[in-house]
Amino acid sequence: MLTTYRDTLAHPGAALFSFTAVWSRLPLSMAGLGIVLLIQERTGSFQEAGVMAAAYVLSAAAFGPLQGRLADRLGQGPVLWGVGAVYAGGIAAFLLAVDQGWAAPWPHACAVLAGLATPQTGSMVRARWSHAVDDRTSLNTAFSIEAVLDEAVFIIGPVLVTFLTYQVSDYAGLICAAAAALGGSWALALQRATAPPAAGRRASDGPALNWAGLWPMVAVSVSLGIIFGSAEVIIAAFTKEQGQQGAAGVVLAVWAAGSLIAGVVVGALPRAENSLHRLRASILVLSVLFAPMAFLSDIPLLTIGMFLGGFMISPTLIAMVNLVEREVPPSRLTEALTWTTTGMSVGVAPGAAVVGAVIDAHGASAGFLVPLVAGLAGSLVAWTRNASIPDVGGGAGSH
Repeated sequence: MLTTYRDTLAHPGAALFSFTAVWSRLPLSMAGLGIVLLIQERTGSFQEAGVMAAAYVLSAAAFGPLQGRLADRLGQGPVLWGVGAVYAGGIAAFLLAVDQGWAAPWPHACAVLAGLATPQTGSMVRARWSHAVDDRTSLNTAFSIEAVLDEAVFIIGPVLVTFLTYQVSDYAGLICAAAAALGGSWALALQRATAPPAAGRRASDGPALNWAGLWPMVAVSVSLGIIFGSAEVIIAAFTKEQGQQGAAGVVLAVWAAGSLIAGVVVGALPRAENSLHRLRASILVLSVLFAPMAFLSDIPLLTIGMFLGGFMISPTLIAMVNLVEREVPPSRLTEALTWTTTGMSVGVAPGAAVVGAVIDAHGASAGFLVPLVAGLAGSLVAWTRNASIPDVGGGAGSH
């Protein structure tokens, strides 16, 4: 296992660009929660905090594909320099608006500005891997590395922003997120040798995106976003019903840890002959595992169930990235990957809203029906997708 990872990370510059991108991904798991904690602390209103966070998250989702397209067309460097600076400026303006008590819509506008510039370095670093690695088995390991690092970000980020906000300063969590985005983006921009070449006008005038292959992946991403958004609310509600609200963070961390472990294992395995088959199997199992959770009545059993469910997350994401990488032109890869990120972001908000209504009406256990149904819907899309669609992207070796 260690040999597989060592050989993949031995590609020139790979280890540096992979771990550099971790820092600029921290805002993905810090900023939304940081906004909620700050605004709730200042106003006492979760509703106002949620609206502010939604403005941030939805703007990031809306602009993600365009940022990816700009990175493909202009090169990653210019985009990373720009979004790093604008993101830090947007967070600074948001904190100033809150501190000075500016009336709506100015704080919301500042949150939108920061969201628009959220660095899409997860997609960019995967594009770097696709450019750097010719062997498809190594590319599967590379995508597994990124899935593991994503899970690490989502384990560390919420704990870090909560600690900084409550123990240091109510501004500290968002300041840390802005610093991570700025430093990580600019550090990645400096690594020009490993960046894919700018496609120029070819990014738009050349081969079109293979939407026949891409849209099912976006649909699956939306279903995963609903699962992620609803699960967080369910766990918080379930642990509160059990009188142990503080256990919510532990359960969610165990869920992410299951995904992290699975990502490590998948990365050491030979690449699946058919990534679509792996995607179909993993998302179906992930969905079905939510069914028995509706009948659980104690936190330890729930934690075990979430851990097992977490084992299916990384395999699903890795298979999905492999499919996208194979089915789009290399000159449009970053843009295509950001569409899947956008899909997940779009699913989070309605997932949280719908499950909240279900929980209010029927209790936390009934809430597990929401990720179950969302997962089965995504599974249906994956199982009905045409497996005979040709590989138009040419794979990693087509650069």
